[in-house]
Amino acid sequence: MSLPLDGIKVLDLGRIFAGPFATQALADLGAEVIKVERPDGRGDELRAYGPPFLRDSDGKDTAESAFYLSANRNKKATAIDIATPRGQELVRKLAAQSDVLVQNFKVGDLERYGLDYESIRRIKPDIIYCSITGFGQTGPYAKMHGQDLMFQAMSGLMSLTGDPQGAPYRVGMAFSDIISAMSAANAIMAALYHRDAHGGRGQHIDISILDATIAALSHRAMVYLVSGEAPGRLGNMTAASFPAQNFRCADGEIMLQASQDAHFQRFCQAIGRPELAADPRFASRAPRYQNRAEALKVIEPAMAEKTVAEWVGIFNAAQVMCAPINDLRQAFDDPQVRHRGMRVEVPHDLAGAVPLVRTAAMMSETPLDRYTAPPRYGQHTREVLAQTLGLSPAEIDELFSAGVVA
Repeated sequence: MSLPLDGIKVLDLGRIFAGPFATQALADLGAEVIKVERPDGRGDELRAYGPPFLRDSDGKDTAESAFYLSANRNKKATAIDIATPRGQELVRKLAAQSDVLVQNFKVGDLERYGLDYESIRRIKPDIIYCSITGFGQTGPYAKMHGQDLMFQAMSGLMSLTGDPQGAPYRVGMAFSDIISAMSAANAIMAALYHRDAHGGRGQHIDISILDATIAALSHRAMVYLVSGEAPGRLGNMTAASFPAQNFRCADGEIMLQASQDAHFQRFCQAIGRPELAADPRFASRAPRYQNRAEALKVIEPAMAEKTVAEWVGIFNAAQVMCAPINDLRQAFDDPQVRHRGMRVEVPHDLAGAVPLVRTAAMMSETPLDRYTAPPRYGQHTREVLAQTLGLSPAEIDELFSAGVVA
């Protein structure tokens, strides 16, 4: 059975995280993705982002970091020196056979190699060329360096994250990189549809990681735009909602959402404090939020009387939304997560098998159930040169001898 993007060819010049994560999303959907890395023996810098590293069948660390494994499944890996004229020509030939090219080099870097959008579209006019950079292709910061932490800080995201009385915090993963990668994959698929369904042309997609992070702030950004006042940190509370936060139980913590009036009534019954719901200070949403400090004096001691598991059972029976605050071990052991198959294992020629997190979408007509392990450094160089570019064994051997490929 075909996958949604079967037949689409993607040339992946991405490095580190945002670019590779975007192309992985396309690969999961069935696109053929050819990854190009430096022929220096190390390749994509993300391979070295460890520990931890995948262990081989003897229990020894391989060169594959957990970070690299998270962003490069379902791809073919080549190593080509784009700093050399012959390497540049190989990449241009690959681009000429591709539908999409994705890169996240600094603004202007690929122009000196003749691999920028204007150069590539002269040989492939209908190419979808996506550039992912920190600040985009234009503006006063366009040529500045940046990493995920910088964009979480600059976008205002960190100002919204953390305890109200404490310091601002970053989100506990590469949020800005991931949201920009998702924005890129979404735009690429829209551009492909425009090209193929509407007789459109190829085009250049300019993704700024800062832009993508601000766009993802959504309703919190709209609070500022509508009111003119910058919202602050709420910790684990939800704006204008109560109770909608974490509570300490006898053996851990639980997240709870019972801010609607009917839900709050059920919640008060469940914790054995039905009188709270009848109190005018708490009976409806607005005064309940305004008087939350008084309500917490009753709720917090009640919540501490039982374990997390006990409360989850009680609240589920009472139709009150709640969730245990899991670590990742608990999350992957959760019966719902196990049922949905969020962890998949695929063969790996060094480790025997490698665990991966499956893509989130489940599609009825084109199941996204084909996974190959993130490729080793240069694993497919010979295959791509021979099968995609049609080079002879002698020509390929000479490129290896010259150090153009690895």
